[in-house]
Amino acid sequence: MPTSVPRTDVLLTVMGAPYESDLVTSALRLTQALLDGGATVQVWACGYATMLTQTALGDSKPRNLAAWSTPYPSMAAVVQDMLAAFPDRLHWYACRFCSDDRGAAAHIGQVPTRAPAKYAEHVAAAGKTLYLGVM
Repeated sequence: MPTSVPRTDVLLTVMGAPYESDLVTSALRLTQALLDGGATVQVWACGYATMLTQTALGDSKPRNLAAWSTPYPSMAAVVQDMLAAFPDRLHWYACRFCSDDRGAAAHIGQVPTRAPAKYAEHVAAAGKTLYLGVM
């Protein structure tokens, strides 16, 4: 069954390894700023960025020895909370090929996987497209 891509103001394409730089922080801060400003946003995770929404990450990161009693949410939990806070204005997708290629097929329920051939539909549905990371 075909999936229609909702019209959005911005498509953020997050590519590459999230542990390599401040890519994830930049993507999350930009997404939050756009949403706070009233924009509609879709995020397309490609490459190792597909690891950000894995169910295996759980709800929290391992404890920090310097702040043992402070909980830190996992990246999957952060994305899940953002999607819950902006259900009609934020959409997060993971590239199916990249997910499968990296053994990252178990995404949180709110993050569908899409075939890379469908990426053009996402670009067409967005007013602006920004690429973050490597190509």
